[in-house]
Amino acid sequence: MEIQNIKSVYFIGIGGIGMSAIARYFLHKGVFVAGYDRTPSDLTRHLETEGAHIHYEESVEQVPAECKDKGGCLVVYTPAIPAEHRELVFFKENGFEVEKRAQVLGVLTRAHKGLCVAGTHGKTTTSTMAAHLLHESHLDCNAFLGGISKNYGTNYILSASSDYVVIEADEFDRSFHWLTPYASVITATDPDHLDIYGSKAAYLESFRKYSSLIRPGGYLVLHEGLEMQPDVQEGVTVYLYGRDNGDFHAEHIRIGDGEITFDFVSPMGNISGIQLGVPVSVNIENGIAAMALAQIAGATSDEIRRGMASFRGVDRRFDFQLKSEEAVFLTDYAHHPAEIRQSILSVRELYRGKRIMAIFQPHLYTRTRDFYKEFAESLSLADEVVLTDIYPAREEPIPGVTSRLIYDNLAPSVQKVLCQKEDVPGMVRRSEADVFILLGAGDIEAYAPQITEILKTR
Repeated sequence: MEIQNIKSVYFIGIGGIGMSAIARYFLHKGVFVAGYDRTPSDLTRHLETEGAHIHYEESVEQVPAECKDKGGCLVVYTPAIPAEHRELVFFKENGFEVEKRAQVLGVLTRAHKGLCVAGTHGKTTTSTMAAHLLHESHLDCNAFLGGISKNYGTNYILSASSDYVVIEADEFDRSFHWLTPYASVITATDPDHLDIYGSKAAYLESFRKYSSLIRPGGYLVLHEGLEMQPDVQEGVTVYLYGRDNGDFHAEHIRIGDGEITFDFVSPMGNISGIQLGVPVSVNIENGIAAMALAQIAGATSDEIRRGMASFRGVDRRFDFQLKSEEAVFLTDYAHHPAEIRQSILSVRELYRGKRIMAIFQPHLYTRTRDFYKEFAESLSLADEVVLTDIYPAREEPIPGVTSRLIYDNLAPSVQKVLCQKEDVPGMVRRSEADVFILLGAGDIEAYAPQITEILKTR
């Protein structure tokens, strides 16, 4: 189904961060949009105010009549939806065009010049940063992001004129294999989603396959030192990037007084005096990758410099909730050992000599089973660790797999606690730490406002 022939779109799982962005795209195109989600949320409420018709019961009867014409209705679902979902079964059995979210994004990368960011971690911040740089430049862009941009209060940017679309390329369920990028960054290939891939080798092969999808004449910007071997088509230019080395890298990094500045070294022209709008050290690498994409697209040095300084970050990605003389508190979506390591090291670099408490809610039983030793190693970089029960998301419990696996492998020097998530605020109240970081991709974020108030009254 070509985009211009679509009269209505029905989303199964419309409240997902990525699904809602596509829903907004079609709403802005004047297409009738409806969908199902299990629970109401801020995202679904915003979509409803923008014109989407949403219900919260698994019910074919509640699907609007506008979405029951298989000739003009596109049905989009997420991999998280079970195959036996009644609405999904109805649409498939009745011959509707039923596609995964990633397939729809693939159509957009073929209709526009896709600037895509893939990788185990860093892709949400990097893609959001790249979208901001382009949107603030003379180029503009459409963007489909995996997090809420603090600059725009949304995970979606619309342009009526730009030929660029920025997309977060998700490796879960091999979704990024539907894309046809014009240019792509690959940030990291640390194994993850082994419940899907089965092995490290299969995970790396998936990224190799993704690199082969970049269109001829395009660009691949690859983080230095990755284990994957790219396999690009003829005419694709391959660059390396890194903090200190690579075709794109930083020089003269200055960190202090809550600010980070550096000079950007690039084969397309160096840019001096880059100031990070969100000054955590991991954003040096994220920024280098985002600036590389912006330069490839044609943004000017002045546009890039201004855009980097005005970038305000992404919700739940190094998201500072409180900065005061008494305490610092931030939340971070980090849910992979490499992300947690980078997160704690970035905070330690910013607040040298300060005592750090890391509060972590493990995400998925399979991920905890596969990486509990690596989680313990990364969390041991903090002075205090508070562990809660595992957030199951889409999974059923696995016998013997609990947060205690991580707890028992923490370094002896760490002051550690294993508790229920509702006990976390009390742990914060009793702690003498200076910096608190709330880590995880589950529902632990709900306690952030309460923790903020506790720390304000220190």
